[in-house]
Amino acid sequence: MIASARTIYREKIAPTSGRLLAVDGLRGLIIVLMALDHAMHFVAQKHSSGEYWGGPFPVYADPLPFITRFITHLAAPGFFFLMGVGMIFFAHSRNGAGWSRWSILRHLWIRGALLIVIQLIIINRAWELSPSGWGVEIYIGVLFALGGAMIAASFLLWLRPRHLLLALIVLVIGSELLHPEPALWGTIGNDAGSLLLLRPGGDNQLWSNYPILPWLELVVFGLLFGHWLKSDPDRAYRRGLFLGLIFLVSFLFVRWLDGFGNIRPRAGQNWIDFLNVVKYPPSLTFTLLTTGVNLIILWLFSKIAKANSLILEPLAVFGRAPLFFYILHLFFYAGIGYLLAPDGTTIGSMIPYWLLGLLLLFPMCIGYLMFKKSRPQSLLVRYL
Repeated sequence: MIASARTIYREKIAPTSGRLLAVDGLRGLIIVLMALDHAMHFVAQKHSSGEYWGGPFPVYADPLPFITRFITHLAAPGFFFLMGVGMIFFAHSRNGAGWSRWSILRHLWIRGALLIVIQLIIINRAWELSPSGWGVEIYIGVLFALGGAMIAASFLLWLRPRHLLLALIVLVIGSELLHPEPALWGTIGNDAGSLLLLRPGGDNQLWSNYPILPWLELVVFGLLFGHWLKSDPDRAYRRGLFLGLIFLVSFLFVRWLDGFGNIRPRAGQNWIDFLNVVKYPPSLTFTLLTTGVNLIILWLFSKIAKANSLILEPLAVFGRAPLFFYILHLFFYAGIGYLLAPDGTTIGSMIPYWLLGLLLLFPMCIGYLMFKKSRPQSLLVRYL
């Protein structure tokens, strides 16, 4: 039975070429963790208030709520990093198929704009189903930033790796220098340009969690890593392990100093306070911690993919249909919460509902991948 299922998978679902199972597996893992975070919001109704650069910071009386939130932090930086990797693979494959640079850029601009439109028209309708209510008229979420960062990073697509490294250094330093002091929270105006590009915040008319520029550095790092993967995947994975360990050591050092790179000082002195870092916008400590873990997982998945690829293929199903999953899962968990847990649940009781959502979405993702493989020239397949 297992052999038969694997044959069907390879013939009808798995891509024919050009994809790396470890990369798709990592994307699938962060999708699963993202779904856990959103199940916390819609089902358990115990979601974190958000780790912002100013204002009230989340406080955790017990380890479980923090750990549940903490592991889901891998999702957002992973999406931006892997999008950069995917842009390099897309450009290489289309260049090999005879596309001009202009055609590649135009495709990325259209896809980036489409992500922004989907955020504003579809995804924001899902957030309006939040059990605690939703009073924001225009919400700038992760798809908006992904779309904007895709358009911005497309102009760097043909830089050589050493020039991408220089651009990455400039972005990292510049991003840290542009962070406002937490003491200025509430004194800075809510102008649209700043909220879309530079800093999270706003009001009920316009609220931004994901301004574009602070997340752009992760996309540029993804471009650089994509070049390494195209050149020599095994060497790139080993380099990822090395960098991942360096990032984690750097996180410990920068967090211990509690100054530059933290945006705001630690709220206390226990281990939760040490790991509870600013996500909005991503502080240097947040980026070092999450990207370091993601790189180590990517290396581990590369080893698993060689030893027994079947282990990663269920995650890869999610990882090869990320936008399809993202659009559907918010409505699924909103519906599960409304129908099965209208008064919320404990975190432990939420886990079966989270798994139920994954179980329902898994065959739908398989169906979508089968459609993509059978209709490769369809407009839906080209841009979604």
